[in-house]
Amino acid sequence: MNGKEIAHYLSEQKQKVEQALPLYIERLQAPKVLKEAMNYSLEAGGKRIRPLLLLSTLKAFKQDEEMGISVACAIEMIHTYSLIHDDLPSMDNDHLRRGKPTNHVVFGEANAILAGDALLTYSFQLISEMDNRVPATTKLALITELVKAAGAEGMVGGQVADIEGEGVVLSLTELEYIHNHKTGKLLAYSILAAGMMSNASKEQLQKLEQFALHLGLAFQIRDDILDIEGTEEAIGKPVGSDTINEKNTYPSLLTLEGAKDKLASHIHEAKKNLYSVGIDTEILEYLCDLVASRKN
Repeated sequence: MNGKEIAHYLSEQKQKVEQALPLYIERLQAPKVLKEAMNYSLEAGGKRIRPLLLLSTLKAFKQDEEMGISVACAIEMIHTYSLIHDDLPSMDNDHLRRGKPTNHVVFGEANAILAGDALLTYSFQLISEMDNRVPATTKLALITELVKAAGAEGMVGGQVADIEGEGVVLSLTELEYIHNHKTGKLLAYSILAAGMMSNASKEQLQKLEQFALHLGLAFQIRDDILDIEGTEEAIGKPVGSDTINEKNTYPSLLTLEGAKDKLASHIHEAKKNLYSVGIDTEILEYLCDLVASRKN
């Protein structure tokens, strides 16, 4: 596949996820305002990088991508819940997300919290009810690993460390701990889940995990760079918010050029691990380059 064909494939997969998400919400027997709040943030757009990584990894293992749609949606629901909660007055107190008013601005703080809670819990139901081609033992393993990636040992723990690090100068090791947990664990899960559904070997899963962790750090470094070099129109929120909130970033520790060098290094290491998995890598390579060069 050439670049244009890969871009078309990814666009098609993204569209499938975006068509499925509101259908999952629609079938809920829940208060109207809750479903509206859940849908509002799910439909706010975004790169859908985690679902795309999962579906592209399934394809790399020559599996049917349709098998992973519900897991892809579950991951996107967890990611969206985390953004809703991050934006709350008690956290980052942001009023714009992807160019739109944040959830609590539109629906109120209480409904925003509950919408996030509902998205989180619903994600596990989606996996438990997923494609019958996936054995029950694999579904259980997928849920177990998702709990680790999203909970105290993963994203939530990383968020706490991020809050504790505000106003304090962190070392590079401490900053990488935050991003490995806050961003990297869920992103890595997207790739590992596809490997698990594809019956990947233990060695393949280890290589995929290393690929994913380097990619996750690259993703966060690019975020930090865009907070300096990006535009509000492109990134959908005010530029410079990390500085205002006294957050530790890669440019603040390494300088802007040092952060760009570190980004390139992680992309290189990600690809090196990817090549050793023994699968078709072209779409995942393309996604690596997309992470490194994205504008939002």
